[in-house]
Amino acid sequence: MDYNNAKNRVKDLKSFYKNCMWFGIVAGIIFIRNFVKYIETDHIFHGSIILTVWGIILSVKAVKLFVFDAEWENKIIEKELQKTKKPINF
Repeated sequence: MDYNNAKNRVKDLKSFYKNCMWFGIVAGIIFIRNFVKYIETDHIFHGSIILTVWGIILSVKAVKLFVFDAEWENKIIEKELQKTKKPINF
């Protein structure tokens, strides 16, 4: 991995961890608000569409960062190049 790829990966990781932190803070505030608001009822947790969408986006970013990273891409490129190489028959 060269310097530019490493720098971009660190920037992406920093952004991902910052988003996770904000997600936790907002989810905590919403959960506490719902807990206080609905303390008399049996339904403490009321789903939030914002948290659901935000969670899906974070999941996609996590898969992109940790599963389909630059090393994975390079392995796939090498594998495809090996498939297309044809032996030379003399």
